[in-house]
Amino acid sequence: MARPLTTLPKAHLHLHFTGSMRHSTLLELAAEQGVHLPDALVEDWPPKLRATDERGWFRFQRLYDIARSVLRRESDVRRLLLEAALDEAAEGSRWLEIQVDPSGYASRFGGLTATLELVLDAARSAASEAGIGIGVIVAANRTRHPLDAKTLARLAGQFAGEGVIGFGLSNDERRARARDFDGAFRIAKRAGLIAVPHGGELSGAASVAECVDDLGADRVGHGVRAAESPRLMERLADRQITCEVCPTSNLGLGVARDPSEVPLKRLFDAGVPIALGADDPLLFGARLLPQYELARDVYAFTDAEIAELARQSIRSSTAPEPHKKELLTGIDTWLTTHP
Repeated sequence: MARPLTTLPKAHLHLHFTGSMRHSTLLELAAEQGVHLPDALVEDWPPKLRATDERGWFRFQRLYDIARSVLRRESDVRRLLLEAALDEAAEGSRWLEIQVDPSGYASRFGGLTATLELVLDAARSAASEAGIGIGVIVAANRTRHPLDAKTLARLAGQFAGEGVIGFGLSNDERRARARDFDGAFRIAKRAGLIAVPHGGELSGAASVAECVDDLGADRVGHGVRAAESPRLMERLADRQITCEVCPTSNLGLGVARDPSEVPLKRLFDAGVPIALGADDPLLFGARLLPQYELARDVYAFTDAEIAELARQSIRSSTAPEPHKKELLTGIDTWLTTHP
């Protein structure tokens, strides 16, 4: 018998706010508020997506925006974060870093600052109730003007040390160069936040390199296309820059046609630190645990290698050092306990 993956302590570092919503919660809130959901979010869920062309990405973004529209009350935000935290705990995740763009909710909750304050307060309450740690990443939208990103970076910096731990850059990386947002990332870095931009998912290895060279990335969201460049993988390994690999997301967006095409093992064997992530479970139909199941069942990771994946996720997190030490000890115990 295999060791149960639910008891393996791990950290989840790539999860988007709206995308973390339970499917059942989406259906319930939509019914309460009279929001019509397309078939792709109801009987055909999870939706069949392929975002490697512009039309496919537009469809993905449209479904995401519809899901976001059901979060209208403070109680909805609190419910989402509590349920996400409880789901993390049930899968053995003991530290979560969740990414949010306050711009998408500001008009409903009194502006950017008030929205972020609500998210942070809800995250603290959820963490306490679920018994896990939660950090918040403020993310700018790549399809908006870099000045908007600077505004968000300043806002994130105001809450550094109060729950905000990082600054990100999301949305379709083909729509804008990472280097266009270097000013925002300098602001975030000066405030003591880690840099976690998306790169190397829908664009190639050069996108990852730009995140590292121009934005000073501490981790790269996705980053799987780094496997196309042995030299880049060597750089990531030497500098211990983590790639937040999300296999089911890669499949859902058409980055890979089959689970075996996701280069998880190639990155791991090259020494690139990896933090497995679920990205948007609401749209891809799988949370964190199935990513570890893929590592075991598809990529043939041994339990020792799976334990190392979990260690890398924890080392790459912003969890306090005593908490990291406790979780790392828990991984050692998991590995030395007979299944």
